[in-house]
Amino acid sequence: MKTLHYNDIATKVAGLCCKAAYDLPDDVLAALENALASEQTDRARSLLKQCVSNARLASEKQMPICQDTGFAVFFVDLGQDVHIEGGLLVDAINEGVAKGYTEGYLRKSIVKDPLYDRTNTGNNTPPVIHINLVAGDKLHITLAPKGAGSENISAFHMFKPANTEEDIIDFVAKTVIEANGNPCPPTIVGVGIGGTFEKAALCAKQALLRPLGQHNSDKKYAKLEQKILDRINASGVGPQGLGGSTTSLAVHIKPYPCHIASLPVAVNINCHAARHASAEL
Repeated sequence: MKTLHYNDIATKVAGLCCKAAYDLPDDVLAALENALASEQTDRARSLLKQCVSNARLASEKQMPICQDTGFAVFFVDLGQDVHIEGGLLVDAINEGVAKGYTEGYLRKSIVKDPLYDRTNTGNNTPPVIHINLVAGDKLHITLAPKGAGSENISAFHMFKPANTEEDIIDFVAKTVIEANGNPCPPTIVGVGIGGTFEKAALCAKQALLRPLGQHNSDKKYAKLEQKILDRINASGVGPQGLGGSTTSLAVHIKPYPCHIASLPVAVNINCHAARHASAEL
């Protein structure tokens, strides 16, 4: 049994908030640079160059990549042999978010109630926390801040089992293409297929965490990802919706078994500033 202290977790989470806001992951930066090298349209190349420059400057100056520093979304793998001393894990994560967003001068974007009291909570809490109990004595925390520009483009459809692969390609591609420049393309498209209503949405968001350039381990889904990506990039929407061949950097699909009478499909999008940071205690 390993004992972790509440304060250590809160401090680590605070650091993750700043790291995610300031430092674009290497795989995302490399994908933007590859897109810049292959893009043929002058305007699109200029916009991609600005995306790369902005990411490098943010990291160098330790300033937010984007003014929308996002809803703090956490994916936590909690080892069953971990004991947390001094308080609850969820409370430690909340405290870390409040500390990180306040001391890191990150924009606070969370309101108290979605409909009746849209007063800012003042410290970007509460976050969304997904906890998965796993074997071992480690606590692994991944933060994926989610800005509203890309989150607002999310879509869900409950297909029938008789629907085809082509129907899914049409749905996902249409979602991204009709969004145009709103999610700040070039985007990364997460797709959840299967499960239930809520599981498909979670799979779509989890799919966004797969490193760019890493193919789906299932060849059938790897081919489907490429088909959707080709359809999206053939649209000509381009960076920031101003034209070009790079509307999306990647499509990532995460499937899950589902009911014999169901075929849920969810789409969740990351903007070009696809931020995430991880730590293990």
